[in-house]
Amino acid sequence: MTLPVTPCVVRPDPAFLTPPAESDYLAVMLLRSLCALPAALLIALMATPALAQQVPPVPAPVPVSLDHANTAVLVLDITSQTCSPQPNCLEFVPRVSNLLSDARAKGVFVLYSTPATSPPILPDVAPQQGEPVFAGLGQDRFFDTALDEILRAKNISNLVLVGWRENGSVLYTAVGGNLRTYTVVVADDGTSAATDADVAIGRYQLLTQLNANANNEPLRKGATTLSKTDMITFQ
Repeated sequence: MTLPVTPCVVRPDPAFLTPPAESDYLAVMLLRSLCALPAALLIALMATPALAQQVPPVPAPVPVSLDHANTAVLVLDITSQTCSPQPNCLEFVPRVSNLLSDARAKGVFVLYSTPATSPPILPDVAPQQGEPVFAGLGQDRFFDTALDEILRAKNISNLVLVGWRENGSVLYTAVGGNLRTYTVVVADDGTSAATDADVAIGRYQLLTQLNANANNEPLRKGATTLSKTDMITFQ
């Protein structure tokens, strides 16, 4: 890459047109060296890697207790296409399965969303009879789907999100839910992402987007709370 450098010219005195004395020659060379120094510093700075930006820490997950009558659990993209190739996804599937068992035992409404291609949902978290499954058309699963209408028809005001991935469909669906006044709970150990950095970014954005809940206040209305599968109870 060629860097635009403002010319720095050392113009000798006419006396230098005659063979210079040794001291005069050294003075000219010194001036030329000083002139080149800013360009050298600029090149060195551009070659130095930028310092990594650190994602601010987020508060720890908190316990929440939800009314089964106005709560739904939405399972996102735990499918053969999106989850099976990702070890970080497969790792949390047993915890999601346990959460679903608890939710169903309390009569909580459970529904599923898959990618647009509708790949199979993994058997360990497969939907039971009567539980809706719909294909998403974007990472925000409210976008151009009937999700809002389905939830309103059942008087749902609290939405629990699990699935793949924390800085993708989980994050954007949480934003979509908050925009529509839903109180969202994300089970932090029931989601993940490909890298630790992605997970950290997802957690931070979940708590700081829109109606921010930066202190992770439990069940702040119209905002998102970070919890865990074993900290979520249904009454």
